[in-house]
Amino acid sequence: MSEPAELQRDRLTRVGADRRVTVRLVAPAARSVTVNFHPVGSVPLARNAQGVWEVVLGPLDPGLYEYGFNVDGFAAPDTGTATPKPQRQLNASLVLVPGSILDTRAVPHGDLRVVTRHSTALGLERQFLVWTPPGYGDASAPLPALVLYHGYGDTAWSWLLQGRAPQILDNLLAEGRIVPMIVVFAGTEADIPGAIPEEFPDATRRRDFYPPNAAAVDRELMQDILPHLEANYRVRTDAAGRAIAGLSQGGYQALVSGLGHLGRFGWLATFSGVSQATVPHDGIARALADPDRVNAVLRDFSITLGAQDTVTGEDARGLRQALDAAGIRYRYTEYPGLAHEMAVWRPSLIDFLQVIFRD
Repeated sequence: MSEPAELQRDRLTRVGADRRVTVRLVAPAARSVTVNFHPVGSVPLARNAQGVWEVVLGPLDPGLYEYGFNVDGFAAPDTGTATPKPQRQLNASLVLVPGSILDTRAVPHGDLRVVTRHSTALGLERQFLVWTPPGYGDASAPLPALVLYHGYGDTAWSWLLQGRAPQILDNLLAEGRIVPMIVVFAGTEADIPGAIPEEFPDATRRRDFYPPNAAAVDRELMQDILPHLEANYRVRTDAAGRAIAGLSQGGYQALVSGLGHLGRFGWLATFSGVSQATVPHDGIARALADPDRVNAVLRDFSITLGAQDTVTGEDARGLRQALDAAGIRYRYTEYPGLAHEMAVWRPSLIDFLQVIFRD
């Protein structure tokens, strides 16, 4: 027999009209439950007579929030929501407080296609996602294309579900703040023998994992993804019609392909990205040694960082020092009070989208 709807609702995490979030977890046998609600922090929950643990947070600013539970020492996502955070190891959930550009608004919407195909570069069946703007069709004029990479531990769905990229694109386009474009959400992990991220300890990951993985993902982009895009979509093939960006590990991937193949991309961004400062790369080094060409090819080179970022702060500083020494032009944006987090990467994407493809 199913429970009454009222009882089911009383067990779910919910957002009120006052922007307060009631966080709930059903755990009758638990002795202690806390929620790590970013950026609020770790907050204890209280248990009611029905075995439901609960706490009310806020009111919170509009936006998408990440949170996860600690149940007697066990890390767990929220079983009362349909919105887990897309990760390779699931341990957190997402909740949207409405009222920002992240909302699904009553505007024309783009379409999302999941592409599953054999990667000749990797020898695997691979997936990536392609967003096309409202009104796109086979007879459309060729559109520019942006390739977006996610960060370590995440998936190709991260920019969509946590980054809210489709909503951002829809809303910016409806407001006339960006030009119509095609966006590819690609996987940052190659998952080939010798480059499985979980097989590398934290202490040696940058040295031993990043280089072979970045080389493999770069091959996939050049040999599989871009050719598929050109064969199946109306896209521009000139450098000014291509952009590449990524966050954290994906920022390194953007540097590897964007600087390693000068002339293929006219727009490049690394959001809190790993760089050659901690993970040397021959292609990046060659580009840094040819500043005139980099300045001629890249119409915009964007670097962003949270001011409190202790994960990739050294990378951003090292990259900027190398660019300054070479005389390579770039834009740098620092977000005060923020660290290595989506609160940096969403506005970084919003800014970059409004700059690219403005011929």
